[in-house]
Amino acid sequence: MLRREPLPGNPGVLSRSLDVLGELLCTVGVLCVLYLVYLLWWTNVAAGMENHAASSAFQHTLDSAAASAAPTDDLADGTSFGFLYIPALGPGWRALLTQGTEREQVLNTGAVGHYSSPVTAMPWDAAGNFGIAGHRDGHGMIFRDLDKLAPGDKVYVQTVYGWYVYQLDREAPSVPIGDVDVLAPIPVGSGYTEAGRYLTMTTCTPMYVDSHRLVWWGHLVQTTPRTTVPAGLASAE
Repeated sequence: MLRREPLPGNPGVLSRSLDVLGELLCTVGVLCVLYLVYLLWWTNVAAGMENHAASSAFQHTLDSAAASAAPTDDLADGTSFGFLYIPALGPGWRALLTQGTEREQVLNTGAVGHYSSPVTAMPWDAAGNFGIAGHRDGHGMIFRDLDKLAPGDKVYVQTVYGWYVYQLDREAPSVPIGDVDVLAPIPVGSGYTEAGRYLTMTTCTPMYVDSHRLVWWGHLVQTTPRTTVPAGLASAE
């Protein structure tokens, strides 16, 4: 009777290979968890600390600035120029407004950036579209709840030149990232047909995917001197 001999081979090699593969998968898993912790927690902590310092510095500028009759649009990227208040996002909600939308210099610090490329208007300009952007996830996620706003909500901008109050009119829940026409002086898709003083707010959507932009448009309804807080904001606070 013939005996079957065991097949040649080294089962130890296979076992060691599986061990190495398992260790690699565990390492990858740990790295993924650490990245999520960094993105969803630490970037918010870091942005909060940086933004607190920058906001305190600009608040000092507001408190000590002399009245100026000559507003300027000549601001270097990274320069803070105002505060943004949106009472509909919660009591005490406030964001620092900073020139430019570069990630590391502006948006990742937790600030709301003003579009300087393409160039958009400033609130004090006689006409144009004041375009701003902020992160929706990570890095302070200042615009996280932008999708919860509604037509009629008010947006307040405080600068050394005065207060500017906008009323929201229309939302575009998802537009392509490259669609810069939403920032035009008469923004495309907004429903506006004539020159005016407009506001465009943008943020990433969907959250954690960031393949498109969520957009809100509004128009200027009121201005007040720097020392006069608009009644609507005072009552909301």
